[in-house]
Order: sequence, then C-alpha cells, then structure tokens
Amino acid sequence: MTDAPKEAGLPGDPIEFQVMTEIGIINQLAENLFRKYLPKDMTAAQFGVLNHLLRLDRQETISELARNMQVTQPTMSSTVRKLEDRGLVELVHDPKDRRVRRVQVTARGAAARQAAVAQVAPVADLVRDKIPASLWSGLLPDLTRVRTLLDNLRD
Repeated sequence: MTDAPKEAGLPGDPIEFQVMTEIGIINQLAENLFRKYLPKDMTAAQFGVLNHLLRLDRQETISELARNMQVTQPTMSSTVRKLEDRGLVELVHDPKDRRVRRVQVTARGAAARQAAVAQVAPVADLVRDKIPASLWSGLLPDLTRVRTLLDNLRD
C-alpha cells in the first residue's frame, strides 16, 4: 500500500510557494521521463532550443537564446554549435545589422523536432489513462498565465 502523496511545502507555507514547489517537482519528473524517450542523438537542451525557436516562430541571437533559456552564453554557444554541425540550425546575418548573427532552425531541424515529439509519444500514453484530457486542457490556460507572469518578472 502506498502512502498518500505529500503536499508541496510545509503547513503554513504560502500557497504560491506550494504551487511553485509542485510545478518544480513536476518539471523535474517530466524532464527525466522525457529524456528517456528523446532520440539518442538529441539532448534535452538541443530539443529545447529547436522547440523554443519553432514555437515562437522567430530567430534569436545566441545571447537572446541564452537569456531566454536561462543558461550562460558559452553553454548556449556550445548547444547551438552542435545543432549547427548536424544541420539542424544555421546562423544567418541579421538584415538590419550584418554584424549580428541569428540562429534559425532549418527544415531538417524542424523535422528533427517533429521526430523527437513523435518519439516521446509513449510519455503521453503513460499518463493518458490516468489523467483525462479534460484535466490537461483545464490546466493549460492557468499554467500559461503563471508562466507568462514569471517570464515578465524575469526581465
């Protein structure tokens, strides 16, 4: 028999702290599960860069990517270089300032992202039977609101 799950935080902790703790725990568990299903030649960081740029449908400099992904510039440079070596991104000159180079996802990179999403489909299968789609759909707007608020507070 398993114990009932413990709530995030301690009695008396502010509800905001408890929710953030719960989100942090979920993030850690989800990332570890997600990593198991990613293609062997793609790291979570590489997937994150492709997903970020494609989701926002834009190009970013390495500095912008580092800030947005909350990693150091050398770390992002390394990640982008590995993606570039595989032809998944390319560095293109900014039309407004040719000294600036922006990271752009290639068609091959977009296909690699889609293949990775397809490969992690078993993760969705693991939770689909336990948590109904209506709950996921209900959570998404509130989680998006929290993410947007935190993203705005970051700057």
